[in-house]
Amino acid sequence: MTAYDPSNVFAKILRGELPSQKLYEDEATIAIMDIMPRADGHALVIPKAACRNIFDASPDVLNAVAQTTQKLAHAVRKAFAADGVTVQQFNESAGGQVVFHLHVHVLPRFEGVALRPHTGAMEKPEVLATNAEKIREALKHA
Repeated sequence: MTAYDPSNVFAKILRGELPSQKLYEDEATIAIMDIMPRADGHALVIPKAACRNIFDASPDVLNAVAQTTQKLAHAVRKAFAADGVTVQQFNESAGGQVVFHLHVHVLPRFEGVALRPHTGAMEKPEVLATNAEKIREALKHA
């Protein structure tokens, strides 16, 4: 398996080298807005530990990620009055992984509404900020 690359975008965000719309943080994880969202409110849960994906993450890291993912799922659903939530996690290129630092996607979903295609287009910063504030507010009341 390929080694963890500390120059990946999430490692840079964790080190404060790149900006993000932070939603939540604890000792083991952070949650941020996805800058190329497939739905309004698309968030990411990222462990602080340097792990490429599920294959090299420790059980403790996976547990922390799962707990934060559940918190975010509740908040995203509430913030957007969504009918449901999709949780996705990809491993290695063949599995659809693009950024090689373990992360989980949390997307609010609505009956009959498809996810937007992943085009690589970045969302406007003001839209991300507005959506982030909705989620942060929902987390306060969780």
